[in-house]
Amino acid sequence: MDRVINKTKLSLLQGDITRQSTDAIVNAANSSLMGGGGVDGAIHRAGGPAILEECKQIVSRIGRLPTGEAVITTGGNLKARHVIHTVGPVWHGGHSGEPELLASAYRQSLRVAMERGLKSVSFPSISTGAFGYPARLAATVALETVIAFLHQEESLEEVVFVLFDDATYQTYAQALEGLLPNTG
Repeated sequence: MDRVINKTKLSLLQGDITRQSTDAIVNAANSSLMGGGGVDGAIHRAGGPAILEECKQIVSRIGRLPTGEAVITTGGNLKARHVIHTVGPVWHGGHSGEPELLASAYRQSLRVAMERGLKSVSFPSISTGAFGYPARLAATVALETVIAFLHQEESLEEVVFVLFDDATYQTYAQALEGLLPNTG
């Protein structure tokens, strides 16, 4: 499923983010940046030790990465040249700033990509695994945030949401159709 916002192609696909060849993939990291479960562990395993080494250097400089912030490392052995690590919020019912923090994670990731002059970036569904954010709510925040960003910035050529399973893909597809109906 594709849409064009400004001059940027926005796509949804079901698949494995570690196999994407965009300039950067986004890692739904934890604040320690040391790898973990889910997409975070998969990216660290597929990318090899170079990613962890750069993460250790970042943590030694700045400490733990705050929720809603983003940093960039090499892609190591991945097809993507870079990994943008961001920390999404843990779901606590939606009344502890979760939507704002999730939006910030997407915005800051896009900002890092632009500052590095990257043209394409792939996102997972941030915070919807171990962090428990309901996928339907997360999809709306993610897509609204990315669409708003792309309306203001034209340097990115492609943003892809790589969704691990069919249920998550369908959730994002419904949210995108609700936000940007296919009029073609």
